[in-house]
Amino acid sequence: MRPDISFRERIVLYALLTSLTSISIDALLPGLRQIGADVGVTPPLSTQHVISLFIFGMAFGELLLGPLSDAMGRKRALVLGLGVYGIGTVIAMLAGSLELVILGRFLQGVGVSGPKIATRAMIRDQFEGDAMARVMSFMFTLFILVPMLAPSLAQGVIAVGGWRSVFAVYLAVAGLLGLWLVLRQPETLPLDKRIAFRPRLLFLNGRRVLSNRRVVLLIVATGLVFGAQLLYLSTAADLFFDAYGIGQTFPLYFAMLAAGIGLASFLNAKLVQRFGAEAMARHGFVGLAAAGLAMLLASIAFDGRPPLTLLMVLGFAAFFAIGVLFGNLNAMAMRSLGQVAGLGASLIASGSSLAATLFAVAMGAFYDGTTLNLSAGFFIAGVSALVLSQIALRADATPIEAVR
Repeated sequence: MRPDISFRERIVLYALLTSLTSISIDALLPGLRQIGADVGVTPPLSTQHVISLFIFGMAFGELLLGPLSDAMGRKRALVLGLGVYGIGTVIAMLAGSLELVILGRFLQGVGVSGPKIATRAMIRDQFEGDAMARVMSFMFTLFILVPMLAPSLAQGVIAVGGWRSVFAVYLAVAGLLGLWLVLRQPETLPLDKRIAFRPRLLFLNGRRVLSNRRVVLLIVATGLVFGAQLLYLSTAADLFFDAYGIGQTFPLYFAMLAAGIGLASFLNAKLVQRFGAEAMARHGFVGLAAAGLAMLLASIAFDGRPPLTLLMVLGFAAFFAIGVLFGNLNAMAMRSLGQVAGLGASLIASGSSLAATLFAVAMGAFYDGTTLNLSAGFFIAGVSALVLSQIALRADATPIEAVR
């Protein structure tokens, strides 16, 4: 018998499954310095790579788990991803070197692609257009509570059990969400709409997706926005400590900035059906570029360390813009996918994750203990993504038909 799951429960479940990505990043931020001190840092690896190579693992997992969700159904692909995530979690939890921590994190990234991709495909199976953008915005509103609270809660967990205890929490959360999914969520992809997992079909359908100018440009634009956020995530703990001497209270400042994404996602869910995803995204790009430029000018004026209050105001503005962009960019890119939603979501997520990793690693290499590279990253990402998205929106938006 199919479970009688309400719309509200579905959104909460999707939000929590999607938030596993955010938990896996944000909850570990307060422990990065402790990880480096415990297992040692061996150049060229650094604790920045504990974050960035997690995203790199996602880029690989998304290529596999998206097509699998088209072939075997959304639920099975999601559960498979959670299993791989669990293996990576155990490896990182027991690691005795930074290399093994990063290997575990890479596998976590591969596995977390299951929840990330399958939930998007489930939404695409059930909603379209601005309604899909509205659902994604509601989901992100709930989802944003995680990064606001995760570092503070994790800091308490780390104080009691050390950084390894965070991975024990990851394992428990993944297990509980997997159980909820299996018991309550019905499959959203009917048998007659599944696409066999065959290399030839993957190649032909993948070529159709990647030959779509609109989709490809939106993939890169999404990657740049995600890359700006990833740049912040990979350097935030060091930045607040190096530039402002903030250590124990870092989770508070982190939550204040994350609130910008939450507020924007909530407002976007209310406004997107009135103004449309494309108009909302355009304003988001402009806001990100403007906040980045103002932060860059302030950084130059104050020798790379603008007053903390000014940094928080401009940072909040940048993250508000990112919050507007997330739900809308995904909906805009998914709109043209038609019958290849699983593979398309996979390529969009994988491509944007790869672009984000490259952007964050490249910009992160210039980190010098000041706010200069972060502000430059916000500005470059905002301007570049705006240009790419405007070119993309002039392209054909006809849904892609699958080769079967």
